[in-house]
Amino acid sequence: MSNNQLTAVSLFTGAGGMDVGFERAGIKVVFANELMKEAAQTYRANHPNSLMVNDDIHNIMDSLDQYEGADLVFGGPPCQGFSVAGKMDPDDDRSKLIFTFLDVVERVKPRAFVMENVKALGILEKWEPVRKKYLDRARALGYYCMPFILNATEFNVSQKRERVFFIGIKNGNDPFFEYNMTNLLEEQKKKAPTVRELLHSLGRAGTESNPNTCTAKITFATQPIMRKSPYAGMYFNGQGRPINVDDYANTLPASMGGNKTPFVDEDYLYGSATEDWVVAYHKGLMDGTITPEFEEAPTRLRRITVNEAIRIQTFPDDYVFCGNKGRIYTQIGNAVPCNMAEAVAKAVVEYLKEHSTEGEA
Repeated sequence: MSNNQLTAVSLFTGAGGMDVGFERAGIKVVFANELMKEAAQTYRANHPNSLMVNDDIHNIMDSLDQYEGADLVFGGPPCQGFSVAGKMDPDDDRSKLIFTFLDVVERVKPRAFVMENVKALGILEKWEPVRKKYLDRARALGYYCMPFILNATEFNVSQKRERVFFIGIKNGNDPFFEYNMTNLLEEQKKKAPTVRELLHSLGRAGTESNPNTCTAKITFATQPIMRKSPYAGMYFNGQGRPINVDDYANTLPASMGGNKTPFVDEDYLYGSATEDWVVAYHKGLMDGTITPEFEEAPTRLRRITVNEAIRIQTFPDDYVFCGNKGRIYTQIGNAVPCNMAEAVAKAVVEYLKEHSTEGEA
C-alpha cells in the first residue's frame, strides 16, 4: 500500500480523539468500533466517511477478517483495571481487552499497531507479568513491540496526562527500534500553551461561545488536606480540583460532569483579577488566618465547561458531541488528546517510510 493512503482499523474508538490525530497524519480510518452508544453517535457525526460499528468487540471479530492488510491498527482499550485512579484489578474484565486488541492484530496483520493505555501499565512493577505476556504475544504474532511513556504537555496539549503507547512493527528487525522511534517522537514535540493562553479566546462561561454546562456547587472542605501548592491537596469537597491557568491542567477525568469536574477562577482567567482566588485562600489556610467552614465558594470559582474541556483535550472547536452533558464530559475525559495522537501517528508513519516492511510476509 506504499503508493496509496495508509489505512487503519480503529478499536475502542470512543468519541474519536485518537482518530482525529491519525487522520491528521494522513491515515484513512476504514473501520471503527465502540461500545458506548453516545460515543459512537459522536464519532459518526464527525467522521461520516468512516464505518463505525456500535457493538461489543467480541461480537464483531469475524467481520474484521475483511480488513486484513490494513496498514495500522490503533486504539486505547479501557484502562480502569490498570489505573492508579481505579482499583488496579488485573482480573477486571476490562483489563483483558488489551489482549483482545492483539486478537484483532492477529486477524488484520497490519504493518504496525499503536495501543494507548495508562502510564501504570507501562512502568509499574505490579504489571510486569501483564506487560511481559503482552509483549510475548505481540512477538509471537511477528511484531517487535516496545512501550513508550509520553507526557501530553510535550505534544502541544495543555494537560499533564502521561500515557503509555505500545508501538509494534511487523517483522521488525531494527536493532535500534527504540532509539529510532524515540527520535521520531522527539521530532514531533511542541510546547503546549498555558491553560490561560488556550482558553482565553473562548470568553467567559455563560456566553454564546462558551455555554455554562456544569452547575455542580463548589464547597470548602472543613478538614482540608494541606500541601505546599494551592493546586494540590484537598481544600474543597469532591474530587474536582482547581486548575492553575498559568500552567497546565491535570488529567481531565472521565468522571467529569458533577463535583469531580475541575474548576477555574473565572475572574482571573477572563477578567481583571490579578491573583487566583485559590492562591489567597490557600495562603490563609497555611498561615492560620482562615478557618475552613462548610459553605459555598465565591461564584468566581466555577467548573470548566464542555467547550473548555474540548479545547484542553485538543479536539477541534466544532467537534460535535452527542448525548447528555454527563455523557459528553465522559467522552471528552476518556479520549486520547488529538494532538498527542497526531504526534504518535506521524512518528509511526515516518518510521514505516524509513523502515519499510512492504512485501515481507
